[in-house]
Amino acid sequence: MKIAIIGAGYVGLTTGTCLAELGHEVICVDNNLEKLEKLNRGKSPIFEPGLEELIIKNQTAGRLTFSDKIKPAVEQAEVIFICVNTPPKDDGHADLKYVEQVAREIAGTINGDYKVIVDKSTVPVKTAEKVKETILRYGAGKTNFDVVSNPEFLKEGTAVKDTMEPDRIVIGVDSEKARDKILELYRPLIEKTKAPIKVVSVRSAELIKHGANTFLATKISFANLIAQTCEEAGADALEVLEAIGLDERIGAQFLKPGLGFGGSCFPKDIAAYKKTLEILGLDNSLIHAIERINLEAVRRFLRKIEKELWVLDGKQIGVLGLAFKPDTDDIRNSPALRIIESLKKDGAKIKAFDPQAMNNAKKELPGIEYAENPYEAAAGSEALVICTDWREFKNLDLERIKKLMVTPTIFDGRNIFEPKVMAKLGFRYFGVGR
Repeated sequence: MKIAIIGAGYVGLTTGTCLAELGHEVICVDNNLEKLEKLNRGKSPIFEPGLEELIIKNQTAGRLTFSDKIKPAVEQAEVIFICVNTPPKDDGHADLKYVEQVAREIAGTINGDYKVIVDKSTVPVKTAEKVKETILRYGAGKTNFDVVSNPEFLKEGTAVKDTMEPDRIVIGVDSEKARDKILELYRPLIEKTKAPIKVVSVRSAELIKHGANTFLATKISFANLIAQTCEEAGADALEVLEAIGLDERIGAQFLKPGLGFGGSCFPKDIAAYKKTLEILGLDNSLIHAIERINLEAVRRFLRKIEKELWVLDGKQIGVLGLAFKPDTDDIRNSPALRIIESLKKDGAKIKAFDPQAMNNAKKELPGIEYAENPYEAAAGSEALVICTDWREFKNLDLERIKKLMVTPTIFDGRNIFEPKVMAKLGFRYFGVGR
């Protein structure tokens, strides 16, 4: 099947590459010429485990190409995925200007051949209807199409695995013809993985993604609320949350205290869902509480640093981790950036290291020093602050770290070490909820 992917970001690039891996003929369209130049050389513009290898494999096989021209891609495609950015506005509402731009460009290109247009970007409920209205309004001639919602459930760091081994495929359609086309598209994946297929209305599909991300964010904020409780009560949040997570109705995933959630999805999606509730006249105080607890997680962590180090002005602090989570180079809404900015404001000298995210961080944080490795970040530092739970940080030579530091003090925002072990090694150690 011939597929057009409009927008080669995290979602579009991963989706397009994996559809090519399933045997489809895919063209990814993007207006970033620098990104396209890299892709046409077989270089991924983002760090995502396994993605670059699949890009090269499917380019070589002739199933995956990249272009900056929408018109020929749309003309040839049977299915067109809209995978553009939907950034939040100041009021929390999703900014759909890029979705509308793409819809207008599609409108001026499609002919009488039947096409399925897929909203893959995470968008508010009723967006598909607006896309359809836009195409009908600006369509140059005879139009024959359906608009489908097919939300993605990718986690950065495991996006290829999540696409090729999905825990469910949600298809929001309002016609049998569109349903059959999308089922045909995913048939190789369905036959291989036996993934559950949920065929629902378009509006239901649009709400599923916002609902899922809001629920996961709720679990993270609940874990941090438990952490706050344990710190005040003298209990261990990891012990408490592990026991809570053993209840199969609750589950252990995302019940981990730390610096809160970041990235491009959770903050944006729950803000958009909060706005949806407001528009529908429904109480959104739960969402307010989720956001408030998430912000408080960083504030409490900073207060620990300030209390222990007393005066920050002129002190060197090593920071390990800049990405919002491990196995990605994405720093969007990363708690690490907020922590660094606050420490800088108080006069601290920052020396940071991240295995993958430093190039992106240098654009946002030019006024700090970047280390070549974790040990260089620790050398000469009054304290070490762990913001991202990269696997390599868990395997550090702690004796070496201790010798390199001015004072062996670690603030662990991800609880990657055990307090008793760290105390035995001679560190002053501060986790979250412990």
